[in-house]
Amino acid sequence: MTEPTKDALPITVRNVTKTYGPVHALDDVSIDVRSGEFLTLLGPSGSGKTTLLMVLAGFTRPDCGSLRFGDDEVIRTPPHLRDLGMTFQSYALFPHMTVAGNVGYPLKLRKRPKAEIAERVAKALDTVQLGGFGERRIDQLSGGQRQRVAVARAIVFEPRILLMDEPLSALDKKLRDQMQIELRHLHEQLNMTTVYVTHDQREALTMSDRIAVVNHGRIMQLATPRDLYERPANRFVADFIGESTFLDVTRGDGGVAWNGMALKTAHAVPEAAELQLMIRPERIVLRDGPVGGMNTFEATATDVVYQGDSYLLHARLADGTRIALRGPMRGTAALPEEGQAVTLGLAPEDTVVIDASEQ
Repeated sequence: MTEPTKDALPITVRNVTKTYGPVHALDDVSIDVRSGEFLTLLGPSGSGKTTLLMVLAGFTRPDCGSLRFGDDEVIRTPPHLRDLGMTFQSYALFPHMTVAGNVGYPLKLRKRPKAEIAERVAKALDTVQLGGFGERRIDQLSGGQRQRVAVARAIVFEPRILLMDEPLSALDKKLRDQMQIELRHLHEQLNMTTVYVTHDQREALTMSDRIAVVNHGRIMQLATPRDLYERPANRFVADFIGESTFLDVTRGDGGVAWNGMALKTAHAVPEAAELQLMIRPERIVLRDGPVGGMNTFEATATDVVYQGDSYLLHARLADGTRIALRGPMRGTAALPEEGQAVTLGLAPEDTVVIDASEQ
């Protein structure tokens, strides 16, 4: 993350609760967004992530709690006075206006002079790589171009906070992947405090300084993408971020065991009543036999999928658990055949035991 400008504002959320009848859309949420940070709210549908974004925007009034932008309490401040930009999932562009008319609309509402509006619109369009598109109609634009217009409109008045509600969900995969990088570069260029909502795990890992995983109106974990993926706080986070196999383990003398086999781990074991071993498919490897220093598991290959530069192996452990392994193709090395006995190795640093009580 680049050094924030003096205009970038931190966001402080304290004990925010929002209920709809018996449902807690937000359940005593507290979170800090650093000045100039790109923070993503990630969670399944109905988790509360969009409700939290609407609270930040001012479109939803919480039942209780505090919300500060910098030093200012804004929980009762109307949306148009919060000095923030926002993009929506649908883009919410005006079809009867030109691109320039759409981008300049926030400045028109603020009664800025026409010359200033024209100058700022041109600058915003250049920033999103749409210079020269000002006179085009919205229906003449591709999906990616419309998304850029929505971003230009959100940044044209140079807000200190930018909120983005699943802005890439309507795009195809190739364009979505491209726009993820473009939005990240744009954030670094503008250096606004950005809060981004998505349900796409890979999108969150690609774009964010930190990610807040939301479920049932609560923050399950707030961490960097690497920490979230490699050291999830609980089973829900581990299961939601990436692919994993989970094995029930028991606490033993100074460690844990699976099926009576002591496991070597380089990490602390959580103080929880229910524990599971999380195995990421790219962290477990094929071995010719037991290897000193590694945890090894005997299994039977059930399915092998050739994927060009890599392979995906499905195997069955002794207790019947199905496990997946993903590895790179190396030359003409033979892959196991269906029904063949295999030995799987897991290094202690990749042996991660998690709290399984929160699923």
